[in-house]
Amino acid sequence: MDVASHLDRFFKEISVDARVTVTHISVYAAILQSLRRAGTNDLSMFSFELMQVAKISSGKTYYKAIRELKEFGYICYEPSFKKNQPSRISLSKPA
Repeated sequence: MDVASHLDRFFKEISVDARVTVTHISVYAAILQSLRRAGTNDLSMFSFELMQVAKISSGKTYYKAIRELKEFGYICYEPSFKKNQPSRISLSKPA
């Protein structure tokens, strides 16, 4: 996985996207870091794990940010809706 190309694309796109806030950036950075550490392009993680990396303590804030990142096209997110099964997250392909 090429972290630099994802990071370059993300910052280029958010520079003209007024919808993106610091919370979105924090969640995206946490996803990118977790993907890099896992060495894969797909991530299976529980929300509380990603919230720790993103330094977010509110579940409501986290879920809003991750849902909006998906809606904005920055990530692919498949929630599991099960407490014992992690959600799947991947980054959109770099342009």
